[in-house]
Amino acid sequence: MANIASARKRARQAAKQNAHNSSLRSRLRTAIKSVRKAVATGDKTAATAQLRASQSVIDSIADKRIIHKNAASRYKSRLAAALKRMA
Repeated sequence: MANIASARKRARQAAKQNAHNSSLRSRLRTAIKSVRKAVATGDKTAATAQLRASQSVIDSIADKRIIHKNAASRYKSRLAAALKRMA
């Protein structure tokens, strides 16, 4: 454990930030899963709506640098391709 007051504060801040980032990553994974689930059911209109909502989530998390912008782009591209394969 940290002995200096500033180190203790940094440890507290790191724990708080880690919890926040973890919740955002969880939100990202949930958004991706929801699109994949909608694609699996075969309902194209629901899947399209879900994709649109999840793209917003993916972009916002990439803007916060929780994931890299190229990773966000890859996720969106693969989800869109899965939706396109439904047709």
